[in-house]
This record gives sequence, structure tokens and C-alpha cells, in this order.
Amino acid sequence: MNFLTGFLYVILAVVVVLFMVLVHELGHYIAGRILKFKIEEFSIGFGKALFSRTNKRGEKISIRIFPLGGYCAFKGEGDDDEKPQPDAFNAQKPWKRIIVFFAGVVMNFLTAVIFSLILLCTIGYDVPQSKTNTLTVNGAGNQEVVFTSNALQEGDVVLSVAGTKVDFAFGDTFQNLIAKQQDAVKKWVEEGNSGEDYTFKITVRRDGKTQELDAKFNHVITYKDDGTTVDSENYLLAITYSPYVYSFGEALGRCWEFAFGLAWVVLKTLWLLITFQLPLSSVGGPITTITTIASVTQTNWLNLLILIPMISANLAVFNILPFPALDGSHVLFTTIEWIRKKPIKRSVENMIHFIGLCILFGFVIIVDILHFVL
Repeated sequence: MNFLTGFLYVILAVVVVLFMVLVHELGHYIAGRILKFKIEEFSIGFGKALFSRTNKRGEKISIRIFPLGGYCAFKGEGDDDEKPQPDAFNAQKPWKRIIVFFAGVVMNFLTAVIFSLILLCTIGYDVPQSKTNTLTVNGAGNQEVVFTSNALQEGDVVLSVAGTKVDFAFGDTFQNLIAKQQDAVKKWVEEGNSGEDYTFKITVRRDGKTQELDAKFNHVITYKDDGTTVDSENYLLAITYSPYVYSFGEALGRCWEFAFGLAWVVLKTLWLLITFQLPLSSVGGPITTITTIASVTQTNWLNLLILIPMISANLAVFNILPFPALDGSHVLFTTIEWIRKKPIKRSVENMIHFIGLCILFGFVIIVDILHFVL
């Protein structure tokens, strides 16, 4: 039963990946149709075709055996001809080709926006809302001791801590911000000050109004059962909370910033990889993506609501990079052609894209292996 359940979640993960690929390639397809490009094939996956059908416009629609990618093939797109046929892809105006290349990225980002909207107005995400302003811990002899906060009230929506916005992309998470203040109060006490005198500012929205509050930690000492030996000592903020669930109107205004935040997280991660501040084993390729989706979805299927916008933003950022074989690189070559009034030799461009594709395949295979080995 466990194996069957796990297998079904893997199938679900593959469907999610296929959906992401479909959305991206659909962007190219829709833009191509609008701009009157000749489309030869719309394929989900690579390798041998499992399903193939030709519509009345002569476009082949295919599902192939390896579902970890896909393509929208335009007539003459990869040809080396310096003088392509009039209806070939490379014979179309540069600005039209640039729109087609960008369309896949735009569709991925719009998907991130739409699912961010769904996420924020159904289960919420990064902004916390206070549920209670009390904290219960085990005291001496496992007696429950309740501490009450003198600042936060039930229903307060926390916007910032000590001047830093609560935002996983453009600020920091609530947990990280509180942890930083805990470190600060510990240092304060070690310097000979009183922990009760250490306060910090928390900005909240209460009853529709923004307020700045003075908050302080409870000094919590937990003893072992004998009541004399200290088991742990910490400074805790008396609050339990859950993600704030936005109204539809609020989510509609926030979802764009949230999607841009997801994209910014991807860019920051890429920068950390390039500068060797992040090991390759911390990222993964398609196999890692599928196993991660299967794992977190099995824990709670609602996790899909955050995974889909995250993966969509990831695909949008990744494909816009000016690396050979990616959409960003095609845009770069087409822009150069537009400025020069003539293209770089097609055979040279195609070879560059082919090498780039080989490097990308090698990279995703390596990071998948490293993710599972290390």
C-alpha cells in the first residue's frame, strides 16, 4: 500500500512537471499562431512519440516518452539556410521572433502570479497572524507555565520586526527575524544587562490600522524533574501564529509582488551558485523536482499551492537567461541580428545552441546525482 501510494504521488509529480512544460510551450505556440508563424509540431517530452496526431492546420501534436521537457517546432527554425523560405521561422521579422521567444517566459510568470493569488487567498504563506498572545512551556517538574505577551494581541498581522519587513524574498521570514532578536537579547544579557529591559519594535496591522509595538521576550528557564538542575534556558516571544490568509482583493494586489519575490529568490540562488557560496548538491534537476513534489505533496497536498508558483517562477527566470539553447539566448542572437541587419551565420548559431543544450543536459544530470549521493 505504501509503495502504491508513493507511486501515485510520483505520477502526480510528473503530471505537475508536464503541466509546467505545457504552459511554457503553449506560450510559444499561442504567440506563433497570433503572429502567423508556420508551426510543424507541438510536443510534450522528448524521445519516441507515445501519441501523435496532426490537426487540420498540419500541426503535429505529440506526447513523447521522456516527459522532462518539450518543444514547439516552427518551420525552418533550426535550419542553416542563409536564405530561408518565406514562411520559415528565420524569415520572419526579428521583433516577431523575439515576442515568440519571450512568450514562454511570460506564460510561466503569469502561471506563478495566478497560483500565488490562489495560495494567498486560500492558505496564506509568509506573513504571520497572531492566534494567541500566550506561550506555554514546561517548568520545574514538568509543570506548565504560561507567559503572556504585553504587546501582541490575537488577530494582529505582523508586518515587520525591528524595522525589517516580513517577506521571504524582499525582507526575511518571521522565524528568522525573531531568531535574530533572540541572539541579540542573549548578547545583551552576556554584556551584563537585564533581559527584561531589552525591547524591540514590531509593526502590526490591527483592526485595519498599522501600529508599532514594543515587544520583549520572556526569559524561560526549564528545569529537569528534580526542580534544581537547569535543562534549558532561552528567551521566547509569547505568540502562536498561523499564515495570514488574504482576502481576494488583497491577494490580487499582493500576488504580483509575491511572484516577483519568487523570481528574485531564484536569481539570488543562481548568484550564490555562480559565486560558489552554495554547493551544487543544494539544487536539483528534473528528477529531484519530481521526487520533491511527490514527497512534500504526500505530506500535505496543499503544498502544491506553493510548489507550482515556485517552479513556474523558476522556469521563467531560468529560460530568460542568455545561455545557449535557452530562450534568453535566442532573444540575444535575434537582437544582434536586428541591430546588424543580418544574422550571425546560422550554422555557427545552431552549433552554439547545440553545445549549450549538451551542457545543460549534463548539468541537470550531475546536480540530480549529487543531490541523491551527498
